Amino acid sequence: MAPEGPGWFYPPTVLTGVGPEMRLYAEEAFGPVAAVYRAEDAHDALRIANDTTFGLSSAVWTQDPADEALFVAGLQAGAVFVNGMSISYPELPFGGVKDSGVGRELSAEGIREFCNLKSVWKA
Repeated sequence: MAPEGPGWFYPPTVLTGVGPEMRLYAEEAFGPVAAVYRAEDAHDALRIANDTTFGLSSAVWTQDPADEALFVAGLQAGAVFVNGMSISYPELPFGGVKDSGVGRELSAEGIREFCNLKSVWKA
């Protein structure tokens, strides 16, 4: 329910039944929107998660060590968080893959992104 008064407001929304024929399936939704996808098993969930041109960060919740290993190895994302939400730490590199960016920020790997290297070869 929208609060009374001037301004723009979109209420928190959960969308179910999301499928590949829907625009939301392939695009990022910014705002208080959660899309729920139905998967047959962990392998199908991994297929759905990777069926995107984006790959900044991912999160998976599981108590099954085999499923954890499947998602950590198989998710096409710059970061995988297990049993917790995506967050950045200064000591860990952060950045995406696919259309979610190139390179990393933060940590030793991140600072190298701001360095210009010069190769010199002499016969």
